[in-house]
Amino acid sequence: MTNMSPRKAAILQHSEAYAADRERWRAKAQFFHREDERYLHFLIPPGARVLEIGCGTGDTLAALQPSYGLGIDFSPGMIEQARKLHPHLEFRVGDAEEAATFAGFDEPFDFILVMDTIGALEDIQRFFEQLHPLCARHTRLIVGYFSHLWQPILKTAEWMGQRMPTPPQNVLSPADVRALSALAGFDPVKSEQRVLMPVSLLGLGRLVNRFISVLPGFRQLALRHFVVSRSLRSSDNLKSATVVIPARNERGNIEPAVQRLPQFCDDIEIIFIEGHSKDGTYEEMERVKAAYPDKDIKLMRQPGKGKADAVFTAYDVARGDVLMILDADLTMPPEQLPKFWNSIASGQAEFVNGSRLVYPLEDEAMRFLNLIANKTFSYLFTWLLNQRYTDTLCGTKVMRRTDYYRLREGKAYFGDFDPFGDFDLIFGASKLNLKSVDMPIRYAARSYGETQISRFRHGVMLLKMVIVAFFKIKAI
Repeated sequence: MTNMSPRKAAILQHSEAYAADRERWRAKAQFFHREDERYLHFLIPPGARVLEIGCGTGDTLAALQPSYGLGIDFSPGMIEQARKLHPHLEFRVGDAEEAATFAGFDEPFDFILVMDTIGALEDIQRFFEQLHPLCARHTRLIVGYFSHLWQPILKTAEWMGQRMPTPPQNVLSPADVRALSALAGFDPVKSEQRVLMPVSLLGLGRLVNRFISVLPGFRQLALRHFVVSRSLRSSDNLKSATVVIPARNERGNIEPAVQRLPQFCDDIEIIFIEGHSKDGTYEEMERVKAAYPDKDIKLMRQPGKGKADAVFTAYDVARGDVLMILDADLTMPPEQLPKFWNSIASGQAEFVNGSRLVYPLEDEAMRFLNLIANKTFSYLFTWLLNQRYTDTLCGTKVMRRTDYYRLREGKAYFGDFDPFGDFDLIFGASKLNLKSVDMPIRYAARSYGETQISRFRHGVMLLKMVIVAFFKIKAI
């Protein structure tokens, strides 16, 4: 560590002075640290490769149960304590603002965790810029910090002996952190505010933090802020796509789907998956496959019921780098699929959700009550997921096949409750911290067949999904 400023030298001296006593102070604030770890467990699954920068004595890193955990801190005293407490993890002394600290890693990390460290840095933008070599496309940078609104309260707690003394820190708003991340080439994926009560108060603190601190209006007052970002300098080369077309009683739309599908990339696989039709849909699929031998068309019959069963059965055998859903009613015009491809292939998005509610609708394209319900649920899910969703039930959703495999491994977290598959994908993308983008489409009225959506039965199902999302994503 060279060329250390007087401010930074003072912070190091402070860390060394409190290293031996750090565990006592942490035990005193045990409830607060447990609240931190609850949300970090949601963001970071066990078994990941995790780098924590500014790890202190390593307790947070150990709580995450990484397959490989590396903690870095510029205090030799803190690292000495961390090695004693957590000998199964690796710890190194290093200055987070020196590039040499991060040299020599053979493979990227799944998560880079920076908790309460940016307050001590001299140049936060430069610090972020040095992290790109440690990132793959899937790597997520998680920055946790105290709300600037709580600074007077935190200083009062120090004065009263209820919090370990802290040297003067950079005071940053959420907008500051997102802006510095963006300037350094990191794309903020989502942010969250949590914890209104940093003390237990006989269990009341847990209830308030779980159910009140996440509500609109209250969350802006929360103590803890988190920003999850991805590196824009890490990407993968996408060459092929699979378009999955689930169809039940859609005989009249099978050939138009093939005819209208643009050649938006060199290699397109089309999978028709039929769902127990009574109008000869599968036989029409066979005819169309034979009529277009130049197309890579595959036919399947779904084993179970519901759109989710059809889509995921096809996804499990799809070969394309990018997976797309095109509803066989063609109310989402196939001609618009190139926009979805470009959004994924350019790296602008990792999960693309079609939205029917931006452009004006064709007459009879959507019933009035369905429109009101969709608008209402879009607001609810935007709040629940911390990402903008203007339409949750548009059938067209696009993601990388590799991300689908990761999503599939974690589906048990939410349970099997969604016959459509829309929310399996939306919730799963949120759990994976994927960059989600709404893609406005020109929604058209169907020209063949009739809708298979029951507004009241499926409306009740949507309410159930809101409740599931609240307890699985917010109230944790």
